[in-house]
Amino acid sequence: MSRLWDVASVADCLVTVPTAGKTKVQARDYKPSGRFQVIDQGQEPVAGWTDDESAVIDSPLPLIVFGDHTRTFKFVDRPFARGADGTQLLRPKDGIDPLFFFYACRAIDLPARGYNRHFTILKEKELAYPLNTTEQRAIAGVLRKTESALQQQTALIDNLRELKRASMRELFTRGLRGEPRKETEIGLLPETWVVHSLSEVATLERGRFMHRPRNEPRFYGGKTPFIQTGDVVRSAGYIQNYSQTLNEVGVAISREFKAGTILITIAANIGYSGILEFNAACPDSLIAISPSTDLNNKFLNYYLQTQQPKMDREAPKGTQKNINIQFLSPWPVPLPSLEEQEKIVAVLEAIDRKIALHCRKRLILEELFNSLLHQLVNGEIAVTDLDLSAQPGALAQYEGAAA
Repeated sequence: MSRLWDVASVADCLVTVPTAGKTKVQARDYKPSGRFQVIDQGQEPVAGWTDDESAVIDSPLPLIVFGDHTRTFKFVDRPFARGADGTQLLRPKDGIDPLFFFYACRAIDLPARGYNRHFTILKEKELAYPLNTTEQRAIAGVLRKTESALQQQTALIDNLRELKRASMRELFTRGLRGEPRKETEIGLLPETWVVHSLSEVATLERGRFMHRPRNEPRFYGGKTPFIQTGDVVRSAGYIQNYSQTLNEVGVAISREFKAGTILITIAANIGYSGILEFNAACPDSLIAISPSTDLNNKFLNYYLQTQQPKMDREAPKGTQKNINIQFLSPWPVPLPSLEEQEKIVAVLEAIDRKIALHCRKRLILEELFNSLLHQLVNGEIAVTDLDLSAQPGALAQYEGAAA
């Protein structure tokens, strides 16, 4: 650590924040809109709104709100009210920039203690900071700009996912040709479309392999990909990764499904589907769907994505909610011509490509932010040593962020 930096406990960096007479807002009293934001210890930046002036903290600002149970930190620079439970207000002493302090606190390794309180532990942790406040502000500026870019990517992804949902609703009820619509068992559809049961247009097979202890060498540790339920849930429609492999004994007991097969989850997380991008085996907690030649597998997979919430709602409820082939076989599927199916797929794949692009950008920014957070606030690198223009693509715009 440079002699131009100091190290102190978090407790020694804090000054008291006066809150006498300021009420806290109960969760049941949060409003969807209002004059003042409510900040609590949850993950959302703003938990709700209030018009209760007796709860408002408007000085000194900015402040850092710390979630005593959740270990979240929030930087607040406008009047706000506190949620009722588990919030601590932090303000650094003179000589420590509040925004730098916010990021420095986030770089602290604060172990989780479940729903126990963490503020006592936080106060005992050490925090390093430059003695020069201009350098502190420069560090905070780089981190804020990088995190802002990360948040923009997240917002873009959220907007694109909503666009995809809206597009699927439109495409699977109106098609692309502007046809007159007719009433069917699943609502209005283009008049040339035909509704079939899933079993009429696809073959359904349950996975042939029972779940076994994961460390049993008789079944696991080979070369054949073995798809678990979680692999499908995380797939975003295309199964490109797997968490386990089977050896020859396992494959002999099981059955390998071909690339292009759709797998759908039937227990715990119900109705999530994805297309296999390689040959693989799967347990009996998944059903494999092989469409006929009149049905584009990607078209069917996109349609099944729109049906997941309904499948989950309608799944029989017992000791554990689940579905089976008998449940899925009569499920209605709208079927346009193969040509129109392919065009609908092309529209949705274009949106998926944009989502994937921004997910990759977000991952790069996450890695960059986490690296900068720990290196800058611990004095391992200086702002003047940074060359953000060397980072991929869009990150070049943040060059000179601390200027």
